[in-house]
Amino acid sequence: MLFKPSQSVLVGLLWKTPWRMSKTRKMRARLRLKAVDDVIATLDQSGVTCTALTKALALKTEPEMVAKDKYTTFSRTDPDYRKGLHKVPHWTRITSRENPRGF
Repeated sequence: MLFKPSQSVLVGLLWKTPWRMSKTRKMRARLRLKAVDDVIATLDQSGVTCTALTKALALKTEPEMVAKDKYTTFSRTDPDYRKGLHKVPHWTRITSRENPRGF
């Protein structure tokens, strides 16, 4: 009987992240950005003032953002200094709306 290796033995790590974001992931990212914009607008209309809200109001809203900023983020280790947003750990929980100057 010959040894038949399993799929995980052949390729190593089984949970691989694709190199580009799918249409549905991009759609979900846009919906998340819009939801955050709605929360910021609601807090602004309520009259609450705090440092975090002031910083959040200074950020660009989803329609103002360029596609490059919506789906990628700055990475100093990447050759193009840009990394797909879906490769960032906890990318659904952090804000990636601001990048260093020139990027």
